Amino acid sequence: MDYKDAITALADPTRRIIIDRLRGGALPVSAIANDMNVSRPAVIQHLRVLSDAGLLTVTPAGNRRIYANEPEGVDQLRRYLDTLWDDALSAFARAANDQAKGQAK
Repeated sequence: MDYKDAITALADPTRRIIIDRLRGGALPVSAIANDMNVSRPAVIQHLRVLSDAGLLTVTPAGNRRIYANEPEGVDQLRRYLDTLWDDALSAFARAANDQAKGQAK
C-alpha cells in the first residue's frame, strides 16, 4: 500500500477515531466499537478499509480478531507528509531570502 490509500482511508472521521483508539495498543472489535455512534458491522467495515490501506494489522485470537496500528503504514504516510513540510520550509526560506534582498537594496 502507499500513502494515497492511507490518506483516502483517513478521510473518514470514524476511521480516525478508530486509529486514535488503537494508539494505546491492540484491541478487539468489541473494545473498538464500544460507545461509537455506528453499528458494530459498520466498525468492522471501517477496520477492513484501514487494514486494506496498510494502516492496521489484524491478529486472529480464537474467534476474535485483534487490531493494532501498523507502524510501516503510518511511516509511509509520515514520509509523504515530511515531503510537504520540506516543501513548505523551502518556500519559506526562499520568501525570507527574497524579502531580505529587497530590504538590502
